[in-house]
Amino acid sequence: MSGTPEVIGLFPTPFMRIAGALDRPLVAGLVSHFSAHARTLNNSSANLSHTTMLKPSDSPLLVTAATAITPMLSEFGALMFGERLPWALKEMWVNLLDTGGRQAMHNHANSFISGVAYLTPTHPDSRTVFMKSPGGTEFSFKNDHAGVVTGPYNAEKWVSPQPEPGDIVLFPSYIMHAVPPNPGERRITLAFNAIPTQLDSWGYKIGFSG
Repeated sequence: MSGTPEVIGLFPTPFMRIAGALDRPLVAGLVSHFSAHARTLNNSSANLSHTTMLKPSDSPLLVTAATAITPMLSEFGALMFGERLPWALKEMWVNLLDTGGRQAMHNHANSFISGVAYLTPTHPDSRTVFMKSPGGTEFSFKNDHAGVVTGPYNAEKWVSPQPEPGDIVLFPSYIMHAVPPNPGERRITLAFNAIPTQLDSWGYKIGFSG
């Protein structure tokens, strides 16, 4: 008599969601202050604009946000690298996605952990979508038709959970992601990238500073 089959997910990709990570007064302050500073238009969507790249030292509001975010980076980094390392926020920026705006598929270079803090309510149709990188190592011929049941091992896209203002998500910077066209009201997020102080590969250490 054969045993019960066991399915094991090999090499899963971590994704961390922290509900209510930023308190309401901080969220309100970030929205009020940075809504007027997002003047850089996005190349792919006329209804999407950004602030310049910011550092925590650029505003007391960002210092408070960084204080809340940094311990989460250590926890998430331990999943990626197997060790709780000191982490630093490399850059932060605010995105204003107005009705009809979208964010094209992209990932974040020159960082290891990326994250999004949601500052306003998000329409369900404009939740952040994560996807497999084009030209991956899976089979190039797909089984794709109306009768296919989509699951974690054959899906090409994953729609993140419905966020609330103050929620934060963390993910490896290499993961491709996008935001579909926004049919709702203005959607404001604070995005950020982070790097560890150093990585050690059997005595060969690379340090990061800045």
